[in-house]
Parts: sequence; structure tokens; C-alpha cells
Amino acid sequence: MSVKVGYLGPKGTFTKIAVDSMFNGEEKQGYKSIPQCIDAVETGEIDYAVVPLENAIEGTVNVTLDYLIQKENVKIVSEVIVPIRQHLMVHPDNVTLYQEKVAIIYSHPHAIAQCHSYLREKLPNVDAQTMGSTGAAAKYVSEHPEEQIAAIANHLAAKEYGLVIVEKDIHDFDNNHTRFVVLHKSKNALTSNKLEEKGYKTTITVSLPSDRPGALHQVLSAFAWRNLNLSKIESRPMKTGLGNYYFLIDIEQKLDDVLIPNAIAEMESLGCTVELLGSYPYYLHSGNGVTLTV
Repeated sequence: MSVKVGYLGPKGTFTKIAVDSMFNGEEKQGYKSIPQCIDAVETGEIDYAVVPLENAIEGTVNVTLDYLIQKENVKIVSEVIVPIRQHLMVHPDNVTLYQEKVAIIYSHPHAIAQCHSYLREKLPNVDAQTMGSTGAAAKYVSEHPEEQIAAIANHLAAKEYGLVIVEKDIHDFDNNHTRFVVLHKSKNALTSNKLEEKGYKTTITVSLPSDRPGALHQVLSAFAWRNLNLSKIESRPMKTGLGNYYFLIDIEQKLDDVLIPNAIAEMESLGCTVELLGSYPYYLHSGNGVTLTV
């Protein structure tokens, strides 16, 4: 039986770069939204889903996190971190005209925000309009050569849709990365034979009891005295009323038989509710692989 992998599409997105770095000959299918991807895993329509979880500049992808915690039988089984390199691209027919006549630039709102300085300094009079993804923007430009338009997207989008990169690396920050997580119905970790493993994480959510002062301090103490390093702690509204939050916590360690289970037991004894989202390896994509054409 072939393995089916779903991702936030269409082709040419940064999510597709993450997918291609983790999977080889599996059947791959793009979805229009993150909830559709996660639902497809839960229903068994696909075996794995790859979705963005966090960007170094824009922060947590809230729709991923909020929707994932609603799905008790969908777990994070792997993670790949992809460098975000944004390029300006046009249809081949418009290469010589883009600086003088380009009227609209299309891209995902995050990509436009990531290229704010370039757009303000180099193309201050050009209208930037948003689309559902960088891949969708590139696809639209490829299908409308008669329009004086451009797209901000990655090298894969340029290759996929036959566009020419006229300005490369136009993003404001060189250290921008996005975390993409691989989701599966089983909690068994997924390893990659294509990327070098950089470490292991265990991700949990913790909701605090409403009538216990100092509960967050006690939760953090449960990790501190066990020498468990936390690489992320973030509060998110529980959507049950003002002032009700849960905490997303990334522990820089594989789920073991003693330390993390005992920390969870200690938090539960305080009246906290703890959910395990996954214990998984993480990988760093090099960002290379396609020669840019300018």
C-alpha cells in the first residue's frame, strides 16, 4: 500500500519544500487549508500531513496549533525547519518590463510582510495584494502573462510555474525560518533518511487550575529541578472565556520513562490538565537544491 502525504498547497509553497525534504516517492496531495490537512489525517484520507507551526518572524501559526489540540488522535511525529528565502519573479514575457511597468505584486500576507523594506525602498508605488499562499501567487502570475504583475515566492515556485526570478533574496531578515510539523494518527516518531537529525523535542499543552495561585510557577518548577530544558512556552486562549489560557511547551528532550512522565504527574497533581502532542526528531533543511535563474 502506498503512503499518502498531504500538505498545505498548492505546489511551489514552502510547505512543499518541507514535504520533499522528508518524503521520497510517496503520493503527495495539496490542500487549500491547514484544517483540511489535519482533518484528512484524522479521517484516514492521507497517512501524513505537513503543515507550518511557527515562523521566526511572524510567530506561531495559530490555526495549526488551535486546530491540532482539538484532534486527540493526531500527533506530531517529526519536524523540519526550512529557511525562508523570498524572491521576486515574473512571467518570462515580462522580464525586461518588470521594473518600469509592474503594477501589482501578489503573495501570501506573511511573505509581503517579510519583504516590507525591499518593497518600500525599491517598489514604493506598486500595489501589494495578498493571496492564499506564495505558490498560488506564482501560479496566478504564470497564467496571466498579459498583466504587468509579479509574485513573491520561493525557488520551487519559480521552477514549478516557469517564472523568472528577477530579484532574489528580497526578504528583510536572513535568519528567517519556519517550523513545519509532520502529523500522523500514530504517536510513533518519523525519522528521515535525507536530513541530518538535529535533536529531539517533546511538545505538550498545559491548562492551569483556575483556583490555584502560583500554578504557572509550580509548573515551571517541575521542569527546572529535573533539569529539563524548555525551548518554547507560549500561552493561547482556550476559547472558553476571557482569562482562560493553556500553555504550549516544547521540551528539548525525547519522551523518556522517568523525567518527563514524572513532571507530567507532578503537574496533574496540582490540578493541571496535560496533553501530549508528540515526541519527535527535528531536522534543518539546508535551503539549497535549485539553482536560481536571474
